[in-house]
Amino acid sequence: MDKTLIPKVKSLPSFGFYSNDTDSEKENQDLQRQDELDVCYGSTGNAMDTVSETERKQNINNNQLRKFLKMILATTFRREICIGVRLNSRLFSTTSTRKLNQEGQVQQDLIVDYLDGDKSGIVVFGLNRPAAKNSFSKNLVMELCDAVEAVKFDRAVRVVILKSTTPGIFCAGADLKERMKMPAGLVAGFVAKARRLISDLENLPMPVIAALDGHALGGGLEMALACDLRVASDSAKMGLVETKLAIIPGAGGTQRLPRIVGSALAKELIFTARVLDGQSAKQIGLVNQSVPQNSNGDAAYVKALQLAEEILPNGPVGVRMAKVAINRGMDVDIGTALAIEEACYAQVIPTKDRIEGLTAFKEKRKPTYFGE
Repeated sequence: MDKTLIPKVKSLPSFGFYSNDTDSEKENQDLQRQDELDVCYGSTGNAMDTVSETERKQNINNNQLRKFLKMILATTFRREICIGVRLNSRLFSTTSTRKLNQEGQVQQDLIVDYLDGDKSGIVVFGLNRPAAKNSFSKNLVMELCDAVEAVKFDRAVRVVILKSTTPGIFCAGADLKERMKMPAGLVAGFVAKARRLISDLENLPMPVIAALDGHALGGGLEMALACDLRVASDSAKMGLVETKLAIIPGAGGTQRLPRIVGSALAKELIFTARVLDGQSAKQIGLVNQSVPQNSNGDAAYVKALQLAEEILPNGPVGVRMAKVAINRGMDVDIGTALAIEEACYAQVIPTKDRIEGLTAFKEKRKPTYFGE
């Protein structure tokens, strides 16, 4: 394929669409340069330098095609969307929508908060679709993908907490109103994207804690199952209820739930579409902690913060390698699992953090780890 037919992505502006004036000006400049070449070399110039009339027309067609492709690509490539004085990087699509609040500002479906002070290293993902009970819309899935990608390679991030900004609800699963309007041909693709999101969340290198202060149903519970730790208020309600809609859990629920509570109990919960409260979930090992709800409706989040603060002082490389060893080792036989553990241990031996830990122990002081 002629390389001139491929638009240069780097030339895409940060704020989206190409203007016709800019493209026309560039096209005129290209044509002017072409005319200059013809004047310089003409028909009597060197054969290698001569620009034929056919080539000139081809260049004009290429410019027009490039202009058309740029207009298309401008609607799908990353751009910066200004929200107040902040710039949030996200994938823009003509099929996504941005809601405005009463003040006319963009309503974010996900609020990401990087904590500071003595909680530095903790990042909070806040689900923020109160009117839709934090159900998975195309836009929310997109914003979650961006947030997960942002923290994946950030060594300063040591713990991620997933919570709701709305008391009484964690996530109600799929946005069925949006799903009903979605063409049948797009449903499978959307479910696949949500499934990849949950797997990416599970595979984050740092610990992820789900704080369930309200209902976590269907896909909402599936997302919580992908987290390393789950904390629930005693009033929270959770269950994989898809069989009530004549479908099955499609974002990993049929695989992660039996790995957590056992195969027989997982079948019972899925076949009956049973909904459990926080205390019942704690009894069967579905959640790590169940705490009484407080007046603010965020008791699970408060407990999740406490757990995160317990993790922060520990060596981040050691914590990450421990997560890899446990996650990978659970899916293989014990011999292979021990080999995985040995390989993970080998990764921490040459680190500066390991030397700092030994030195701090010898000097009877608290170690300071940098994740190196």
